[in-house]
Amino acid sequence: MTAEGFLEGRRLQMARGVLLQCIMGGYPPARFYGSDDGDLALNADPRQIHRLPWSQTPRALAICDADELSGESSRLSTRGQLKRVIARYAQLGLAPVVATELEFFVFAPHDDPTQAFRPPVGLDGRREEGYSAFSVSSNNGLRPFFKEVYECMAALGLPRDTFMHEMGVSQFEINLLHGDPLLLADQTFLFKHLLKEVALKHGLIVVCMAKPLAHTPGSSMHIHQSLVEIGSGRNVFSDENGQPSAMFHHFIGGLQAGMADFTALFAPNVNSYQRLCHPYASPNNACWSHDNRAAGLRIPASSPVARRVENRLPGADANPYLALAASLAAGLHGIENELEPSAAIQGEFQVPDNLALPCTLHAALERLKRSQLARELFGNEFIEGYIASKTMELTSFFDEITPWERRVLAAQA
Repeated sequence: MTAEGFLEGRRLQMARGVLLQCIMGGYPPARFYGSDDGDLALNADPRQIHRLPWSQTPRALAICDADELSGESSRLSTRGQLKRVIARYAQLGLAPVVATELEFFVFAPHDDPTQAFRPPVGLDGRREEGYSAFSVSSNNGLRPFFKEVYECMAALGLPRDTFMHEMGVSQFEINLLHGDPLLLADQTFLFKHLLKEVALKHGLIVVCMAKPLAHTPGSSMHIHQSLVEIGSGRNVFSDENGQPSAMFHHFIGGLQAGMADFTALFAPNVNSYQRLCHPYASPNNACWSHDNRAAGLRIPASSPVARRVENRLPGADANPYLALAASLAAGLHGIENELEPSAAIQGEFQVPDNLALPCTLHAALERLKRSQLARELFGNEFIEGYIASKTMELTSFFDEITPWERRVLAAQA
């Protein structure tokens, strides 16, 4: 939209079906978004209008709510779903506080999908081989890229906590400061957009796939969650003696009850399960533990005021609005129904069958289809539409024969 049209308050409308557009560009049947495929109104959030600092031509970006023309938030909008979950907490006098940890890879330009991604050539003329985890070295030549990333983050008002080189080849992680869930979802979305745009300026690409490289750790989007009392700001996960509260345990119990049903919301793509089937630091389970990274739900070591639950299931490819909505909604379900979690696990452990999660997109979608809890929390329209869109993507994947199949199976029959 032109700046003049935006400032004049011109209404921007969009077909409802766009909210269910699959990643290949197609749409499920119109019955999933209204047979008439009528319009939605895109209403800009005045707190999320940003001049884009990396753009040479002056441009701005406005994060919008997708609202029905009658005024209410569309049930197909993931941002709207998150706002509804936050409002349900507010009715109980509670406010969620969250933080996201986003991992991503920085690669050289790549135009051949049959070949693996490669890291960029470093200042020493070599490509990184995977020996730089947690290193402070700058020989990868990415300092100018990250310098502009930091400058653009500051210009967009995205405060960062910590940043590091992660375990993968040319893989990095940034932790955003904790705060309101809607704000953090907006910031995570903006940060991913920023990364990709700035990378292109520097002759690089940023990849937020869950598992872009074989034999290499995948990229997560861990979610840290706590609850505070509105008004006092007291962390209700700790009691007056600084011990874990009943609400803390009920929140964990709700997550355990919902994680299998919601796996397709946390791990939305075929590639998501490549990350989860290699379980080191990417646990595909609903176990919980104190400071054990093999558990899907980890309680980081902290003081009572900072007691929180880390959901380690979502990958970097997850929709931040939907992942936060699903995680918080599951915790709220546990609080409202006073669900008790299983016993905490420590050390090496076997995952009980009732705490194992779906390990393929097909299995996750089948579980979501059967989930009454998902329909209660997100509504039939959203769940049916989401499944329809993701089923199209899965079908498209199965329409192709992979290099592995040609390489390994061709001589077997």
